[in-house]
This record gives sequence, C-alpha cells and structure tokens, in this order.
Amino acid sequence: MKISLHRVLTGVAMLTAAALTTASCGFGGDDDSSNDPNVINLLVPSYSDGANGTKALWDGIIADFQQANSDITVKLQVESWDTINDVVRTKLQSESTTPDILNIDAYAEFAGDGQLYPAEDIVSAEVLADIQPSFAENASIDGTQWALPLFASTRTLFYNTELFERAGVAAPPKTWTELTDAARKIQALGDGISGYGLPLGSEEAQAETSIWTFGAGGSWSDGDTLTIDTPANLEGVRAMRAIIDAGVTQPNPGATDRADVINAFIQGKIGMIEGLPPTIGQIAEKNPSLKYATAPTPTKTGAPVTLGVADHLMAFKKDGGKQAAIEKFLSFFYAPASYAKFVSNENFIPITVSGAEALADDPVAEAFSATLPTAEFYPSNNPKWAAAQGTMQQQMGTIAQGADPAEVLRKIQQAAS
Repeated sequence: MKISLHRVLTGVAMLTAAALTTASCGFGGDDDSSNDPNVINLLVPSYSDGANGTKALWDGIIADFQQANSDITVKLQVESWDTINDVVRTKLQSESTTPDILNIDAYAEFAGDGQLYPAEDIVSAEVLADIQPSFAENASIDGTQWALPLFASTRTLFYNTELFERAGVAAPPKTWTELTDAARKIQALGDGISGYGLPLGSEEAQAETSIWTFGAGGSWSDGDTLTIDTPANLEGVRAMRAIIDAGVTQPNPGATDRADVINAFIQGKIGMIEGLPPTIGQIAEKNPSLKYATAPTPTKTGAPVTLGVADHLMAFKKDGGKQAAIEKFLSFFYAPASYAKFVSNENFIPITVSGAEALADDPVAEAFSATLPTAEFYPSNNPKWAAAQGTMQQQMGTIAQGADPAEVLRKIQQAAS
C-alpha cells in the first residue's frame, strides 16, 4: 500500500538503511551504467504484491520493450512506499546513483532545482496530447509540464451493508453529522466492531486529512501560495478530532495506517472507511463474501467533494546523454496496449484518453471515473508541498493524543514557509 515519509525519530536509522540498500541492490554504487546512454535506471514504488503485482507488471513491460529495442537495457529497482522517499534522498546525493526515471508523487522540488527534463523531451507529441488536460496541468509549473501523470485515484465511502442493517442505519451518510450518528450505532454493536476507520498514522495522514478539509470547503493552496492554516482547514481537522472524541473510530487512530484500516474493513470489523480503487480488488481477493457498497464521501454540508491523487513519472536529465533512450521507453509505456494493462492490473484510473477508452468496461475505472469531476488534488506543482505533506504525516496523528488542531496546522504551515 502507499506510504510516504516516516517520523523524524526513525529518519536517521532509515537513511542509513537506505544507503546500505543502494550499495547492495538496484543500481548505483559500483554500477558503471550511470553514464551509459543505452542503460535506463528505473526506480519505482510497489503498489501491489504477488505474481501479478507491480514488479511483475514492470518486468513484463521492460521485457516487451527490450525485445523491440535490443540496444537499450532497463534496470528496475522496486521499493516499498515505506522507504522510497528515503532511498530517493540517498540516491540523489550523487549523479552516479540518481535514477534516470523515477515514479513518486511530488515532482516540483526536483523541477525547481533544474534536475528534470521537460515532459515534451521525454515522450512523443502523441503521448502528451493523449494526457487528459487537468492531469497535465497538475504536472506543470508556469506553463511547462515537468512530469507525466501515471494514473489517478480518488476516494469514496465504502460501507458494510450487513453492519448497517444490524445497526439500523437505513442509508449511507451524506453529512458529518449523519456519519457520526451512523458510526455511533455501528460501534454499539460491540464485538470489536468500529464505526468509522480513521487512519491518521504516518502512512498517508495527508490523504484522510484532505478528505475532511476539502469537505469543509478548504484547500491546500491559493495560486502559488500554500494555504494550510486557514479557518476552513481548521474546521475539517476539528471535525476529525470530534469523531475521535465521540469514540466511534478504531482504537488509536493517530497511529493507525491506511492499510490496517482497509484490512479491518475487509474482515468486517469496521463499518465505514474512505476507500480507493484498489480496495475493490482487495475485497474480491481477501473476502469476496463481504457485503458492501459505495457512496459519495460525506462532507460538512453534504455537497459532493473528494480527494484526487495522481502519482507521476519524471526523468532526471543529468548530462543529457540518455534522453533518446528515455523517450523511447516512456513512449512505449504510454502506448495504449502497455498502459491500459498496467493501470487495469493495478486497479487505478487511467489519465490518458486512449487508456480510458481501452478500459471503458473495466468495473474499477467505470465506478471511480465518475468521482473525478468532484475531486480536488494535492498542490503537487508547488515545490513546498513535499515539506508540508511530510510534516502533516508526522504531526496529524497527534490530534488523537490531545494536540490542538490549530497548533498542528500552524506547524505544518511553518514547514511549508
């Protein structure tokens, strides 16, 4: 599952571990391929495991590409979302270990430092034209596109229909008041069942927080300025604190990661969670008999809004010698046959027009594509967002231990200054 930065207390140890990992596997260190124009070093996170997981998908694409381009070698390194940000920081300390192509979420800091190729230099004109405009805009700074959206994810409410029936909840909640009321009734069932899953651990606290701040009418940016400490955002964070104080979430929400909440929902131990496209596949794999349905995310007023996320591919230009090989590989990846297979197997939403057409009958894409019109995104094109996001992951869970929501938002705003 997707995870980002770790807490500060473990940072030093993890950087050391990341350095050891760099020297022992993947590319870099004593590897002499860093300057070879026909060797591409590709660093990606793992979105899924198993025989058909992320590594297997990339291995298949690379094999197909190299069969058609025998003069180019692609070296793959796959890291968990739990470690990839630390691995990236370590690798970028030297040009010889810097990846040629990287897949993570934030790109703006690298673009601001002049490290990346413009998108127009690393894929064909046909691929650029195929990317849906809103995603291209989110990958651009001052009119220049610096990254390639990989795929999209939105969030929607997943609810256990069997628990709803047992608790006497007639319909999925539309407002926070209805959400708390439904969660209270489900919590009262006992037997270790929680009403609502609230993951504010360091895995992805910024996602759950965004769902609530957006639901209050807030946002994280205004033009080029990050707007963290605002009245609307504070109202959203206070609403999270209120549902914690109501005692209707899983135990210790401030230290619970998203993966744990999703697994508990799949096991029938949580009544409601905010799920994402891969959740459908996980339920089908782990507990196909689970009785559940989906509904729009509850908000303060009931007006629909949700979180949208788009991870990115980016290419580091270094001495510029690998541009031709990178363009061949990325253009191959975004061709409909390769790209649609990748997105479908990872259970996300395609960001290309041709990919959407190819997956028109895919149940995940069909269900979640409808949420895109109400989705709001992280300000990934702001170079300071990475620092804000990291601090949010470290600090937001403290509201479950009594921290003042206003003070937490002030800390995050300071980190983004």
